[in-house]
Amino acid sequence: MKKIIRTTEAPQAIGPYSQAVEANGFVFVSGQIPLDPKTGNIVTGDIREQTKRVMENGKAILSAAGCAMSDVVKSTIYLKNIGDFADVNEIYGSYFPADPPARATVEVSRLPKDVAVEMDFVAVKV
Repeated sequence: MKKIIRTTEAPQAIGPYSQAVEANGFVFVSGQIPLDPKTGNIVTGDIREQTKRVMENGKAILSAAGCAMSDVVKSTIYLKNIGDFADVNEIYGSYFPADPPARATVEVSRLPKDVAVEMDFVAVKV
């Protein structure tokens, strides 16, 4: 059985997908980009500001599912420019001060709305 997770504290889906789906004790959070949930606009600023917005969007969705960032067991980071890795990694790491999840980071040629970063998360509901 699956449960669809929705919250107004994160951007609404811009396509035929859910913000997150809970199934078999896991929460699968769809890719988050630096969209401000209040305005629907892309966050302006450097990669650090954009990464913070992505992390806050993911955190809000996890919270709506009854999870915290500490429940994340796997994430994927998609970067338009792998040269941004150090800055993204620093912000990302601040959300996982202990026992960080497994992770993959890949450089991609293009992301939705031409943003510089996107992330998805998988959490275990404890």
